[in-house]
Amino acid sequence: MWLSEPVQLACSLCQRVQNGLISKTSDGVQSKDDNSPVTVADWSVQATVSWILSESFGSSNVSIVAEEDIQNLSKAKADGVLETVVKTVNECLAEAPRYGLNGPKMALGTTEVLEAISRCNSIGGPAGRFWALDPVDGTLGFVRGDQYAIALALIEDGEVVLGVLGCPNYPMRKEWLNYHHRYHRIISKLTPSTSESWDKGCVIYARRGLAHSVGLRKQPLRVYSMVKYAAIARGDAEIFMKFARAGYKEKIWDHAAGVVIIQEAGGVVTDAGGRPLDFSKGIYLEGLDRGVIASAGANLHDKIIRAVDASWDSSAL
Repeated sequence: MWLSEPVQLACSLCQRVQNGLISKTSDGVQSKDDNSPVTVADWSVQATVSWILSESFGSSNVSIVAEEDIQNLSKAKADGVLETVVKTVNECLAEAPRYGLNGPKMALGTTEVLEAISRCNSIGGPAGRFWALDPVDGTLGFVRGDQYAIALALIEDGEVVLGVLGCPNYPMRKEWLNYHHRYHRIISKLTPSTSESWDKGCVIYARRGLAHSVGLRKQPLRVYSMVKYAAIARGDAEIFMKFARAGYKEKIWDHAAGVVIIQEAGGVVTDAGGRPLDFSKGIYLEGLDRGVIASAGANLHDKIIRAVDASWDSSAL
């Protein structure tokens, strides 16, 4: 099994949820303790990917760091959402053979789905092998019908060695990244369905040491989530910078897959001090200097680092 298949399956799941639950009813959206939205898709993707990895490699050999836990999902008031998650997971796994994957012999029950989600309880660290999964990176973009990504990365002894990014709404024409996805859908309905202009969705992957290089071009874009990493790897953008508010800690699942994909495409990702991101300290990117900077190439990256240093004290960054 190549790891793009579980992410492709997860993309299919997210498209179904976004086109159904989220667009027609608010029942598919809950709130986490930090007030960020979490949807049926988050839990369903986490359960699906966890189940597939465990079935493929053996549950005792799979350690996963992931964003969601089952606390909110298990609450009594979330009973309706839990039922929907179980249904969504089973509908998704029924499609597994289409992606060259083995599905369950019989539908998973509620307990099995909760076990798959809660199995993602690794805390990472500097030694050993573990997976970093962000089931829906950019949940706000997902809820709004805009850009989001499914991100899966394999980390060995603190180094990201494999990354997969699924971007279901990424348009094949990069110009459409500048428009809200709903506008894209309205305009696409006014043109022939055979038009390639409205094709969307991609899965980008890289294994360290096996580069998938692409041409890189200048084009400023505004997009949600790790789709920004995908835009640089595809050559649709050259730089992105993220400087979080004071006290915020970046989580490894928000960057791991995107970092290795950009690096294998010939780009560079560091903190604002020019140091590589450290994935060996647990679930957070500890010791981060100010923020994250990703660039299409080394020369450009050096210029950006110098420019940030020169302007930092006088800026509002």
